[in-house]
Amino acid sequence: MFNSLSERLSKALQSMGKKARLTEESISGTLRDVRKALLEADVALPVVKQFVSQVRARALGKEVRSSLTPGQQFLKVVQSELEMMLGGSSESLDLAQRPPAVVLLVGLQGSGKTTTAAKLAKFLSIRQKKRVLMVSVDVYRPAAMEQLSALGQQIDVDVFPSSPDQSPIELAEHAKVSASSRAYDVLIVDTAGRMGVDEAMMSEISQLNEVLDPIETLFVVDAMTGQDAANTAKAFADVLPLTGVILTKVDGDARGGAALSVKAITGQPIKFMGVGETVDGLEAFHPDRLASRILGMGDIMGLIEEAEQKIDRVTAEKIAKKVMKGKGFDLADFRDQLQQMRSMGGMKAMLEKMPGMGNASAQMQSQVDDKQFVRMEAVINSMTPAERHTPEILGGSRKNRIAAGSGTNVQEVNKVIKQHKQMSKMMKKVSKKGGMQSMMRGISGMMPPGGMPRL
Repeated sequence: MFNSLSERLSKALQSMGKKARLTEESISGTLRDVRKALLEADVALPVVKQFVSQVRARALGKEVRSSLTPGQQFLKVVQSELEMMLGGSSESLDLAQRPPAVVLLVGLQGSGKTTTAAKLAKFLSIRQKKRVLMVSVDVYRPAAMEQLSALGQQIDVDVFPSSPDQSPIELAEHAKVSASSRAYDVLIVDTAGRMGVDEAMMSEISQLNEVLDPIETLFVVDAMTGQDAANTAKAFADVLPLTGVILTKVDGDARGGAALSVKAITGQPIKFMGVGETVDGLEAFHPDRLASRILGMGDIMGLIEEAEQKIDRVTAEKIAKKVMKGKGFDLADFRDQLQQMRSMGGMKAMLEKMPGMGNASAQMQSQVDDKQFVRMEAVINSMTPAERHTPEILGGSRKNRIAAGSGTNVQEVNKVIKQHKQMSKMMKKVSKKGGMQSMMRGISGMMPPGGMPRL
């Protein structure tokens, strides 16, 4: 989402970090480029003005001028102010009340509330060990009720039964009573959306808020709507006691203006970001980490946390021990690694969180297709156990059979075999030398133009 903005800001700030002396002219010139980059990212004009003004004031003050490395100090000022624009410190959900803690989700139609309800339910049940009940009070769109019920089954979270012939207020009251009597920790309420902000919608939302008395009222907004997202959030904030915002579809082809504007405009913190369509795609919002990613500095903490949550530790340790003992790295191990990588959002998502790799990731957008991992897995799955263990036996007839079974062709099978050899070499280097540098050299060998296969 922030690739374009990150690239523009990095370009504008690149020369400043190396300067041993800063002048008012050089600062003004850089800030003009920064201002342009933010406006083109659809950040609200008042927010841009305040940001540039704050950076200028600090850059011309003693903080930067008295520093032994003023260029680096200037970059720290930019990062600090970007963090403040995004909300300053991280804010989690406040669920400290007598159960059930009610979380009310509000927003426009199409913002992703129903999917977000399921993502949040899974997040709370897995990460915080909460017993969660969900309910849909969207009586205007029966499909929303069916969708939430299906998602509940998928994530193993209970859903309060609802039907379109009930009133939203009645449904909400019954769901809260049920959550209380059945000892649920949290009740997540998915409300109806509208095509736009209207009086009837706001009246219904206000009544629901009174009946439920939620501890959290979260505005769910599609980040791809740009600056309009922040304006709509303000309209809701004017009539509801919002406690936070959830940005959805942040992995889409958007400019990122909503993320950088919504806190300043609504006064409410962004608490979560929704990434992708799977129920695992919800991240706690950390302003400092996002600021670091936007400035091309990566998000190592985010990458580590995601790895801890999603990587199969047993499988990873098994492969590591196998390689360390010199038993090789076969195609079955390679398939396991591909699956682990996909579980973390694919190569693009991982590279965006690695320091210095954000812009490189943007440049490879047209060359790296994460769907290729699925096709590579299909090729490996079409092999026999013996072929996966000893790829040297793969002759012409075997490759033809594998290609037919995986829906690919012999050329693509050959690419998978070549890719496995490259990864195998990398694993040997890591086992002997260790360290991230060896790992990154190996990964870079998989990248275009070095050889990431475009199947």
